[in-house]
Amino acid sequence: MGQLHGDLAELKMIVKELLEENQRLTIENEQLRKLLKREAPADLPISSALAPVARPAGPAAGEDVVGEGYDNLARLYHEGFHICNVYYGHLRTEGDCLFCLSFLNK
Repeated sequence: MGQLHGDLAELKMIVKELLEENQRLTIENEQLRKLLKREAPADLPISSALAPVARPAGPAAGEDVVGEGYDNLARLYHEGFHICNVYYGHLRTEGDCLFCLSFLNK
């Protein structure tokens, strides 16, 4: 009976973790859909908006590649995603991340 009780407690913990992950992924999915709708042109289907864009190899004359990358990371951070090497790409659910902020301040 004790073993059964222990197994049930373990299963409850697993279900709790799965529900939390499901909720986090649902929120992240909603944010990504909003972002996609905002950035994709209205006449393109969503599958076309998700296709990778071909870029020329190497920077063009006068382009500041470092600044563009920094701007993209800053935009991602302000949209609610981690940009630090610890949690990169995960949704920020608890406010500011000190790792991300220290990376932005470099």
